[in-house]
Amino acid sequence: MNKTFLGRLRYLLTLVPYKLLDPLYVFLDRQFIRRSRNIRLIPAESDRRGGKYSYVEWGHVVGIFQTLIMLHLERKEGNAILDVGSGTGLLSIASEPFIGNGGRYFGIDVMARDVNFCRRHFDPQRYHFEHLDAFNAEYSPDQSDRLPWSAVDTEAFDLVISVSVWTHFNEEDGRFYFREVARALKPGAKAIISFFILDEVYEESLSRRGAGQGRFHSTAQRDWIFDTPAYGSDAWFCTKWSKVPEAAIGVTSAGLERLLADSGLRLLQHYQGNWKEAPGVYFQDVLVFEKPQ
Repeated sequence: MNKTFLGRLRYLLTLVPYKLLDPLYVFLDRQFIRRSRNIRLIPAESDRRGGKYSYVEWGHVVGIFQTLIMLHLERKEGNAILDVGSGTGLLSIASEPFIGNGGRYFGIDVMARDVNFCRRHFDPQRYHFEHLDAFNAEYSPDQSDRLPWSAVDTEAFDLVISVSVWTHFNEEDGRFYFREVARALKPGAKAIISFFILDEVYEESLSRRGAGQGRFHSTAQRDWIFDTPAYGSDAWFCTKWSKVPEAAIGVTSAGLERLLADSGLRLLQHYQGNWKEAPGVYFQDVLVFEKPQ
C-alpha cells in the first residue's frame, strides 16, 4: 500500500477522538474473544479510570491479577474477596472466577460515582459495592476524616486485594487502613496489595534514571522519583510534581516494616514493579501478605 496514503490515514485517525473509536473497536474485538470470557465486563471508555484507560491495558492488568490471585488462593472457588479501592471494577473482573460456587465479592471505594457505576454494571447477586465516606486529599477532599470499614465484617474474607490505593495514602492513613486489612482477613488468609516500595532495587535504579543530576532521561522515568517527605514522614515519600502528597506516595523498607508490626501480617512475596526500570510482574510493586493462623 502507498506509504503516502498510510501516512495520511494515520493523520486523519489522530483527528478522531478516541472516545468515538472505542465503541466500534470494542464491539469488533469482542467478536474474536475466544478464551478470556470475563473481560466482557471491561467498562466502556467513559468509565475506565484509575490510571488505566485503554481497553487493551485493562485486559492486560486483569490477566496479571487474575494470575496472582490464582497463585495465592488456597481454594480456587467459593472465596470471599474484599477489594479495597474497587474503582470501576478492574479487580472485580479479575476476581470473577474465584467467587463462583458460594463465594462473594465486596468492593469499597471513596468515589461515590465509581460505586454507583459498579452497582449498575455488575451482577448484584454476586457483587456488592459500598461507598466509604472517607477523606483523601487526592480523590475525596470533600469527605470526612479516615473511617473504619464498618460495613466489613471481622475475619470474614479469604482474600483482600487492592491496586493503587496504598500509593495514595499518607503514613497515618496507610497504617490505619492496613490494620483494617488485617481485621478483615480470616486466619491464614492472604492480601495482595500494590505499592511503590523504595528498596534497594529502587535505589539502584536512580543512577540509571538521572536522579541528582538536575535532568532526567525521560518524563516517565522522572515521574517516579520519590524524594520529598510526605507530611514530614521519614518513611513515606512523594514526588516533587505532586500537587498534594497523596497524588503519588512511595514507602521505604522501614515503612513497610511498620505496616507489618502494626497489623501482625507477614510478608510472603514481593513482586518488583517495572516502574523501577527493572523487569517486573506489574507496573507497581505487588506484595502478598498472610494473616497468621
